[in-house]
Amino acid sequence: MNPDQSASYRPIIYSLAWDILLNTTIPVACYYLSKTFISPSELTALFIATAFPTLKSAYDLVRHRGINPVAVMVLLGIVTSIIALLIGGDPRILLIRESLFTGGFGVGCLASLLFPRPMMFYFGRYLFAGNDPEKRKVFDSRWHNPIIRRGHRLITTVWGFVYTGEFVLRLILVYTLSAAVVLAVTPFLLGSATIVTVAWTFRYAYKLRDMAVQ
Repeated sequence: MNPDQSASYRPIIYSLAWDILLNTTIPVACYYLSKTFISPSELTALFIATAFPTLKSAYDLVRHRGINPVAVMVLLGIVTSIIALLIGGDPRILLIRESLFTGGFGVGCLASLLFPRPMMFYFGRYLFAGNDPEKRKVFDSRWHNPIIRRGHRLITTVWGFVYTGEFVLRLILVYTLSAAVVLAVTPFLLGSATIVTVAWTFRYAYKLRDMAVQ
């Protein structure tokens, strides 16, 4: 991969790394501050700790404006958070809330393999073509190439297994470790998995494009 191609996804990597830092430190700090100064209740502490990621997601959605796959992912994350809060009762539900969506997204990716075009085809089209009709037409035309079809299905499969696996691992951590440890570990786990998968996806996509034009 040449430097220009590598630079194309670096802003995404940097943004994800910054989110990991914020979502690791601030919720843990809020958790301990709540337990110390507000209430010893575990549920209250977790509610306050998870408020920051939820509010940040809402802010990012407003900042992105318009309807696009990224904004839809953020919106679904907020919706699943609200559903988790409404369920109530078990504090562990709040610790699982982020993965309610990512797990669903992973299952959705795997299920989309049964359809004519897998889910990540549409995300790829948005990232590489945006709303440009000419670029979208070129992107769609490449689907007729069997190499491209296999590539999109492989990318979708990888995302499906990564996010489904993250959900299963989070469940194990939530039911075996303390809330404070889970708050500190899971954002790093999810963020790292996403960063690695994004980097691999871009590298593989550029390699795939080069193979298709040979």
